[in-house]
Amino acid sequence: MGKNGKEKASPKLLFGYGLGEVGCQMSWYMINNYLNIFYTDIVGLSGAAISAIVLIARIWDAINDPMMGQIADRTNTRWGRFRPYLFFAPPFLAIFNILTFTVFPVQGIAKVLLCAVCYICAGMAYTACSIAYQALLNVIAVDSRIRQLLATARSTGASIIGIILSMVAMPLILRFSSTVNDAGEKMADAHGYFIATVIFSLALIPVFWICAAICKETYTDKLHSNASAEKASFVSNMKGLLQNDQLLLVVIATVIGTICVTGRYGILVYHVIYVVGGPQYIATMFTAMTVGQLVGTLTVPLGTKYFGKRNYMIIMNIIMAAGFVALFLNPTSNPVFLIGASFIGSLGFGAPAICYGMVGDSLEYGDWKLGKRQEGLAASMLSFGVKLATAICAPVVLLLEAVGYVPNVEQAASTKMGINFMVNMLPAILAIVSIIPLFWYKLSDKRVAEIREDLEAGKHAWDK
Repeated sequence: MGKNGKEKASPKLLFGYGLGEVGCQMSWYMINNYLNIFYTDIVGLSGAAISAIVLIARIWDAINDPMMGQIADRTNTRWGRFRPYLFFAPPFLAIFNILTFTVFPVQGIAKVLLCAVCYICAGMAYTACSIAYQALLNVIAVDSRIRQLLATARSTGASIIGIILSMVAMPLILRFSSTVNDAGEKMADAHGYFIATVIFSLALIPVFWICAAICKETYTDKLHSNASAEKASFVSNMKGLLQNDQLLLVVIATVIGTICVTGRYGILVYHVIYVVGGPQYIATMFTAMTVGQLVGTLTVPLGTKYFGKRNYMIIMNIIMAAGFVALFLNPTSNPVFLIGASFIGSLGFGAPAICYGMVGDSLEYGDWKLGKRQEGLAASMLSFGVKLATAICAPVVLLLEAVGYVPNVEQAASTKMGINFMVNMLPAILAIVSIIPLFWYKLSDKRVAEIREDLEAGKHAWDK
């Protein structure tokens, strides 16, 4: 709190909370951007096998995420409800990330099963970290604007580490690879992927620990004085959460937006290598994208202040779609155009910062409307939305095969056009579609402030 009693966000708290997303990105960057090509070109899995692995993992996430949210909501330790998971889960996350990028000396169904087990376990460890981290936002701050600043710090952390990883990931993979092509140029191989993953995975552990050490759960006890609500069953809590229409709108918009971005990231490497011109363009394009994300994220506090969260999110999605359309119409290797269009298309990647703020506002609304406050379950709903989107994106590798993709050879013109459409035009369409649910979102900053005043006075929707 400030001297006048008004809640403040200290630079230390903003930095500490932003570090949590740095840890998340250091874990998931390799999986998001390189797992598909690692599976197809290094492990030798078929598109059907990869799609099955991702789909099974996401079905399990549909069960696991809400369970983890409920477990976190019922955790009660001297460190709080959510911080313990940021202390104890990261080492397991590091181990399973490394195993996911390990080529085991097995063949056939055993290879597919081992890949599936490692990937699913990495996802479970990530769920423990990410849901606790998302929920933490709502017990270290109660003011809507402060939560938005913290959410922006989170996305800023994602952007900064994204810039670093986009610059160093592929060069690091190539540095530790020994395979060369006919022209004598280094090609990514199993050893390169493995060593790069080991480096990133070991680095994420202390990052999560520092985040947990800085972000004390200042408001947990105050916000959870209603003990009876804490003891409700999982089914009862889920039913109550599904009655929160504002949260559901955010989740639906997130699902569609994540399909747009995650599906694109899943095959973007193919586009750069086989359509744009080769792996040498990966660092350039990915760095431009992450710089664009950072700039977009930094505009969120001012943009949401003047336009509101909902309206600014709509603006960012329109800008993102415009960048994708430009890349579709001109799939060139010209570095100036690549950097410019990638930068513009990635400005909208700052939108997750707004989503996290909207979830916090929806949580206040749910407490006011239903008399239940469930940070863990609410965080799990957003996480579930992201995982659901990833499940829907699972067949993307099959789509590559459908347009005639063949690993490690020059692609036909029709194949290049198909990849270009999937990477740029389809995401542009989805970016516009994700706007539709937001037209029913009604929680402005003013409305949330009124709800917060009611809650502070012990009033709820049924008292009106």
